[in-house]
Amino acid sequence: MVEKTFAAATLGINPDIEEKEEEDYFDYNYDEPGSLPGTIDLPSDAPPPDIVLIDYCEASATRLKINTPEECAPYLDTSSVSWVDVLGLGNQDTWLGLSKVFNLHALVLEDVVNVPERPKVDDFDSQIVIIAWMVMLRDNSHGFYIEQVSFVLGEDYLLTVQEEPERDCFAKVRDRIRYNKGIIRQRKADYLAYALLDAIIDGYFPVLEAYGERIEELEDEVVSNPSRQTLQKIYKIRRELLALRRAIWPQRDALNTLIRDSSNLISPEVRIYLRDCYDHAVQVIDIVETYRELSSGLMDVYLSSISNKMNEIMKLLTVISTIFIPLTFIAGVYGMNFNPDKSPWNMPELNWYWGYPACWAVMIAVAAALVYFFWRRGWFENFSAVKDDTDIEINTSVPLPQMQRVIRGR
Repeated sequence: MVEKTFAAATLGINPDIEEKEEEDYFDYNYDEPGSLPGTIDLPSDAPPPDIVLIDYCEASATRLKINTPEECAPYLDTSSVSWVDVLGLGNQDTWLGLSKVFNLHALVLEDVVNVPERPKVDDFDSQIVIIAWMVMLRDNSHGFYIEQVSFVLGEDYLLTVQEEPERDCFAKVRDRIRYNKGIIRQRKADYLAYALLDAIIDGYFPVLEAYGERIEELEDEVVSNPSRQTLQKIYKIRRELLALRRAIWPQRDALNTLIRDSSNLISPEVRIYLRDCYDHAVQVIDIVETYRELSSGLMDVYLSSISNKMNEIMKLLTVISTIFIPLTFIAGVYGMNFNPDKSPWNMPELNWYWGYPACWAVMIAVAAALVYFFWRRGWFENFSAVKDDTDIEINTSVPLPQMQRVIRGR
């Protein structure tokens, strides 16, 4: 804690704000020592969550607002696919009701409710529990929202739980069900789970595109006009990219588990689609790692730019000092005020009519000669010309947003 506060103070960052960002991006939920397995931590007086049920088959689709968990029970016994979307965590009574209707294990309930949990997959024979992390870009394109989305996949139903009810990336999936686009209404609940997971993985690409643009802006700022605020931006973007890596990496392993485990709830056809989703997750990881390396390199470029800036200042001061050293010597010699009449060493320039202008002429000539000498030696060239070399080195590769679109290829 002391090291973190010292680093934040060195960079000019408020440690309280930085600690809150760490809590938002990096914390995992943990149980108190000695607590019972399956304990859920929700206030009993919290408002119940919004529950939306979408029941569909190839011929029709119905969307209902559910008031109590027991209203979902009749739809679970039909041959149609029932998607129960719980928006918000709500209170403990609601979850006890959902636990009875969907026959949820106590440990499943704990993982779904006590957020955030690490992305993973658990197979309970009659159900598959998937924990995923969804990210969405903030309105100002700086930073992102991150929340847990939980899936409970059954034979003909899918229960999803969203941590925050205000936003998600499932709008296009809902439209595909509503307007019967594609093959989603011809498939079972496992294909619906794939479609939602694919939407979550694809939601990382807009976030990464925004980070690519931010890194490009930082590259120009670091080379042309580095400042303390630049260092803060680099520090912040590195931590946010680390949070993205921490979110997507275990999700790749979870998708790999869904592909390789032989569960009857996932058909071989859907496993093929999941492989495509796995490829997208690998692409996201590659882009995140590339951006992390670029942001780490920005720190070295920043230090080089600051060093070049200091060299420019020292060079200017050195030139000024070097020019004035002989002028100071000449002025010092003729400022000793020796009386030529009483001194054995006669200074005839003191009584010479043109002595004063001649002294000025000599000093100006010496200064001009030194300026010409320094100019011929190249001392007046701008050291910040390293910017051109840096730009060439960076821009010979594919621009970051374009590289991202090429890698995405969709």
